[in-house]
Amino acid sequence: MGSLSLFFIIAAVIFISIRQINEYERGIKFRFGKFVSIMNPGWRLVLPVIESYQKVDMRVKTVDVPSQEAMTKDNVSCVINAVLFYKISSAEAAILQVENYNYAISQLSQTTMRNVVGEVTLDELLTQRETISEKIRKIVDIETDPWGIKVVNVNIKDIVLPEEMKRTIAKEAEAEREKRAVIIKAQGEVIAADNMAKAANTLSASAGALHLRTLQSINDLSSDQSNTVIFAMPLEVLRAFEGFKK
Repeated sequence: MGSLSLFFIIAAVIFISIRQINEYERGIKFRFGKFVSIMNPGWRLVLPVIESYQKVDMRVKTVDVPSQEAMTKDNVSCVINAVLFYKISSAEAAILQVENYNYAISQLSQTTMRNVVGEVTLDELLTQRETISEKIRKIVDIETDPWGIKVVNVNIKDIVLPEEMKRTIAKEAEAEREKRAVIIKAQGEVIAADNMAKAANTLSASAGALHLRTLQSINDLSSDQSNTVIFAMPLEVLRAFEGFKK
């Protein structure tokens, strides 16, 4: 009877000691408060009272870096936010080296983002988002390496500028478009003038060419009966009759 009772006690202890670690998790086991081992996926035994454990999710996590007011290198105030993706590379370090790794990486990301924005001008911030995001990622990744964290990616989501700065940028963009339009128009006029000069040289170099061109123009005008044409006889037409003199 005593052996049967002992068996049931041992079975009950084993039953209440079973802990399940999922495939995407790792367990950190402590014995008398001291780190013992990493618990891999599966059923694991954690003895009551003398042992404890803590799960660590090894999947990629997202940290929404809240909007931060920052000053660019050229003294333009803006509000910027971002999103950061990271994963745990060492479950042991993530638990033993930092109290709350998710909160810590969020605070570090905010500080780093403000510092990096302060090193670039507004134009660089607006046109080089990927480069600036990569710089933030590298800095945060190096800082969190002792915590057993690998920063996968950082994306700047939005940049909010003051209203007066938006109007200034809009005016600059409009002026740039007008400048391009004037340049394109001037280039077109140069090409047209060059082609007209070539056509004039070709017509003047060929006998009777201008006469034929005049007749062609008259033929085009005569297609519409509502047109009234006043035709001045060019000298080239009169010279065409010089060959018929007796």
